[in-house]
Amino acid sequence: MEFIVLAALCSVLVSILIKALKSKGFEPLQMIVWNYSSASLLCFLWFKPDLAHLSVQHTPWWLIVLLGIALPSVFLLLAKSLQYAGIVKTELAQRLSVVLSLLAAFFIFQEHFNAFKLLGIILGSFAIGLIMLSKTQQNQSVHQKSLVSLVGVWSGYALIDILLKYTSSLGLKLPMTLNLVFIAAFVFSFIYTYIFKKETARFKNMLAGLVLGGLNFANIALYVQAHILLKNSPAIVFVGMNLFVVIFGILSGLLLFKEKAEPKVIMGLVLGMVGIICLAQAM
Repeated sequence: MEFIVLAALCSVLVSILIKALKSKGFEPLQMIVWNYSSASLLCFLWFKPDLAHLSVQHTPWWLIVLLGIALPSVFLLLAKSLQYAGIVKTELAQRLSVVLSLLAAFFIFQEHFNAFKLLGIILGSFAIGLIMLSKTQQNQSVHQKSLVSLVGVWSGYALIDILLKYTSSLGLKLPMTLNLVFIAAFVFSFIYTYIFKKETARFKNMLAGLVLGGLNFANIALYVQAHILLKNSPAIVFVGMNLFVVIFGILSGLLLFKEKAEPKVIMGLVLGMVGIICLAQAM
């Protein structure tokens, strides 16, 4: 269980750092670039993917490229969502992206649905609806930016999950996929930030990005380790990870950033957590 708690803590720490550093003048784009630099290096050192025997001909490069573009794009949306919507709503939207992933699994991969899974999807959908409809800001422009970024986080993380599942169905192993995707994400985000946007590289952004990448990878590695140790209880890992992230997100939002949760947000949190438990029962 300690691996699940630590993985969830690393996930929320990423959000806390992005939100806190943005207010201190750090540039999210540059942090995102260097995040993938350290994440790709740590992925190679930890998982030791056999890149020497990588089949150039049989690797789904179009998927790697798509994921390499999607990852930093969604990360940027995450930063925007943390800025405009707050950490509580953002973490819940990220966790409930599983609703879209499961719907895709049903329509695309012909995955079987049982009563618990269907109930979890319904509750999760209602939770997302309440989160999106809640309006804690009086400024209409800020509310619109909050809504757009939340939808982007919700759908973006679902897209990444779907693409990763499809990649694994083609025979590419997770360590290899992650390493290639992280490298592609670094290359694309570097080109976009420093060549197209022509941003001036700053050491503080690079250092912050390297730390974020370490936390991002630690989240993945600890989550994978939890699944290995609890291989006969995947539901515990799934529900534990999601609920701990939501709980840590709520605590950090309320205590560190003084966010206010209106009734719709509270109801969305309750429905979302119950929905996650129902989905775990279906595993």
